Amino acid sequence: MADAPVKFGTPLKIPGWINFVLVPLINLVAALLISGIVILIVGDNPIVALKVLINGAFGYPEAIGYTLYYTTNFIFTGLAVAIAFHCGLFNIGAEGQAALGGLGAGLICLYLDGLPSFAVIPIAMVAAALFGAAWAYIPAYLQAKRGSHIVITTIMFNFIAASLLTYLLVEVLINPVGQSPESRAFAETTWLPYFHDLFDMPETT
Repeated sequence: MADAPVKFGTPLKIPGWINFVLVPLINLVAALLISGIVILIVGDNPIVALKVLINGAFGYPEAIGYTLYYTTNFIFTGLAVAIAFHCGLFNIGAEGQAALGGLGAGLICLYLDGLPSFAVIPIAMVAAALFGAAWAYIPAYLQAKRGSHIVITTIMFNFIAASLLTYLLVEVLINPVGQSPESRAFAETTWLPYFHDLFDMPETT
């Protein structure tokens, strides 16, 4: 019995292990190989550089903490881009949306710091989501109603967000007793709890 003819243009169904295991592994190996070649060109040992990289990221508890701290923004920004991409859109404005989300959380922590932690922290999270979504809504509306190119508008809104934050820090939110472009310190009631406080673990020195 002859096989059914293959229709051109029909997307092939790729197994999940290829998308979620093989492709990331190939990307990682390719990145390491290219980096190793560059390190060799500049005259250093790529094996030693890799050991320093791994130790600096995972070699001791403080390194693991900093790795998680610095990768959190990239993880959530990547999720923002991935969700839009699955909808057929290029969301290049995740940087500005994250910045406005931080502004929303910061405003709550500055002006509602009289509330207890169990109240102000969830409110700050909701404010961050609303501020980021509102910033994304503007280029989305421009594309849907005016036909504006989503890539161009979202890139532009990254720079607008940076300028807006600079203005607010310098002219509005700046600490009146200082000269640095920063707000006053957040009250301790707005701080996220430490893990050793949550689980009643002793601090390590």
